[in-house]
Amino acid sequence: MHPLTGYTVVALEQAVAAPLATRQLADFGARVIKVERPGSGDLARGYDHLVDGTGAHFVWLNRGKESLAVDLKTEAGRNVVRTLIDGADVFVQNLAPGAAERLGLGATQLRADHPELVTVNLSGFGSGGPYSQRKAYDMLVQAEAGLISITGTPEHAVKTGIPTADIAAGMYCAQAVLAALLRRARTGEGAEIDVSMLESTVEWMGYPFYSRMYSDGEPPRMGVGHVAIAPYDAYPTADGQVLIGVQSDTGWRDLMTEVFDRPDLVADPRFATNIARVAHRADCDAVVGALSARFTTDDLTERLAAAGVPAAQINTVAGAIDHPQLTARDRWREIGTEHTRVRALLPPATFADYEAPMGDVPALGQHTAVILSDLGLSPDAIVPANELP
Repeated sequence: MHPLTGYTVVALEQAVAAPLATRQLADFGARVIKVERPGSGDLARGYDHLVDGTGAHFVWLNRGKESLAVDLKTEAGRNVVRTLIDGADVFVQNLAPGAAERLGLGATQLRADHPELVTVNLSGFGSGGPYSQRKAYDMLVQAEAGLISITGTPEHAVKTGIPTADIAAGMYCAQAVLAALLRRARTGEGAEIDVSMLESTVEWMGYPFYSRMYSDGEPPRMGVGHVAIAPYDAYPTADGQVLIGVQSDTGWRDLMTEVFDRPDLVADPRFATNIARVAHRADCDAVVGALSARFTTDDLTERLAAAGVPAAQINTVAGAIDHPQLTARDRWREIGTEHTRVRALLPPATFADYEAPMGDVPALGQHTAVILSDLGLSPDAIVPANELP
């Protein structure tokens, strides 16, 4: 049995953060009913059509869900969602600030009728405070959280290449729902949960925050380097570069003795401890770079691995897709979309006794007629016939 078999989640969601949270619940076996706008649906459907006509973000975030297309601007559409919530365990929404309340689907309203319900409001900045009514997108939250200020090179600040703020919020949302369901199993009481993209992202900023609060100056942008560890960077080889990350003094000894055959540098006062190496970072990087340049990339990578020194080559996205570790651990499965079959990765948490169901990605409104029929409602009384799939 899947961990969340028998649980129902109703989601008024779009874009990335909330869909990622509910996809994780679907991966654990929950029934997730995704409520979408008739005609257009989740805006992520239209970000692109890269996956044989389906948006890449949408395929990533929405497998295993049922799509219900109803117009929430109508009383009939709102009543459908309220009826679904009557039988649900969890309600997740990431509409614009105040929109759920205007629809009569605010957490306080719902839990007054359903004290056992777990509700989640996922927003950019959380409930209350001067930013609570602002719309938020991943890039904007990364900027407000200080993440962009420490990402990139000394010359150029950049956002991360993946939607970090969205992902952080989605992860904390799913985690909080699971915790709330565990508590409900003991007490019978639901929960009202508020998840902020800003607060999720600044939680991941722990080291830079403490570094800034207890030292002078803003943390510098280090490229692939690390402000508190050395050597920790990309170093040249005879035909490219290798990333080396030495996080302990034992690692420095292994790098010098087993990889580079320079035991004389182990006790060099400039390099004997990590604190010393960071203080003499330029000298340390120059020494490591001169030694690494004597080897080819493949040669050095093998020597580092044999010595147990953390290192890597910079992979391409195509190379990561076909990573030998993913292949060896059989991490890829196949799921359906409305247009084709596509590859999908199993969830990172591997249970010994079950595998995630990995359901298909729904077409817009694919399950509308069935869901309405299950509720005892006539589909054509709620949704115009030309909008039914």
